[in-house]
Amino acid sequence: MDREISNFSFPTRILFGAGALSELSAEIGRLGVKRPLLVTDKGIVESSLADRAIAAAKPSTVVIYDGVSPNPTEENVFDGLARYRGERCDAIIGLGGGSSIDAAKAIRLGATHPPPLEQYDDQLNGAEKIGPNLPPMIAIATTSGTGSEVGRSTVIILKSTDRKTVIFSPYLIPNSAIADPELTMGLPMKLTAGTGLDALAHNIEAYLSKGYHPMCDAIALEGVRLCIRHLPAAVRNGKNLEARTGMMASSMMGAVAFQKGLGAVHSLSHPLSSVAGLHHGTTNGILLAHVMEFNRSTCEERLRDLALAMNLKIWDSPVPEAASAAIQRVQGLLTEIGSPYRLSTLGISREMIPMLAKKAMEDACHRLNPRPCSEADMVELYMRAL
Repeated sequence: MDREISNFSFPTRILFGAGALSELSAEIGRLGVKRPLLVTDKGIVESSLADRAIAAAKPSTVVIYDGVSPNPTEENVFDGLARYRGERCDAIIGLGGGSSIDAAKAIRLGATHPPPLEQYDDQLNGAEKIGPNLPPMIAIATTSGTGSEVGRSTVIILKSTDRKTVIFSPYLIPNSAIADPELTMGLPMKLTAGTGLDALAHNIEAYLSKGYHPMCDAIALEGVRLCIRHLPAAVRNGKNLEARTGMMASSMMGAVAFQKGLGAVHSLSHPLSSVAGLHHGTTNGILLAHVMEFNRSTCEERLRDLALAMNLKIWDSPVPEAASAAIQRVQGLLTEIGSPYRLSTLGISREMIPMLAKKAMEDACHRLNPRPCSEADMVELYMRAL
């Protein structure tokens, strides 16, 4: 083995389990917070979830910013930052799915770090410009998908690049993550499916990505097992607490595991959000099996490991057959949970593919894909998924 030093880190404080939201006031007190900004979206406000969080935060005074878009933008960040400063807030609470929590992280960054945001782009080694002087943050997940509540990155669409831009730093990890599966029980079937596929893609891509991180590998395999077991049940019955709990664990495992890296699925999926406005997890699901097939020449043994994690009966099967079984299970899962399996059904046309492929190559995620990707490969993968 080549001599190379790896960095393993799992520092997130997580309060996990049904009813964990009740710990919010204590966490606020522990951090010495008096006036937090609650960063969320209008859908969360229109539901009971924002009110529940505000009630759980007492006696602190909570200020709300609910302008986060489904794919958060630079404008969302600066609008939230203006509210944070104008209301003299002293901390951030991110409440929602990955979009709200990512926006909350970027607002937190902007509170102490000057613009422009593009200087913090991970592709430009932006982490070197991010220091520890950030206000406290608590992340409260209401979906089981991105796992952003335990992650060290935020993904924002920037005007200067017109693409989803990853900003990465250990200092962006929230001080506390509250993972209460009861908060996900009202999530509609479509979003349960889409966010669940995001969790699955994170775990699978992390396991297949280049690099050495056996701890993340083990977490990713368990995340896959939990997702395959619990996602269909969570879609069928959103009130199934066991399934919701399993999916919340899988989501967080995926986010922890992908500190190792992601792959071509995410490079292909990011432009579908920034250009076409599609749901990130849903497009991850559509692309996942196609990218696994593309990668199989470089990682069949690992695809077999994934088949075992999925509890497929392949113990005595040759490695190629086991790899095929894993790919087929992912493709079959889309039908099982009623998720789209063609990009064309979501409005993507052949004419859009050259531009999307160019954007995909600009995205850094594919650099850790187990098989190198060219722009022609990206075109071909979009075509397979069309």
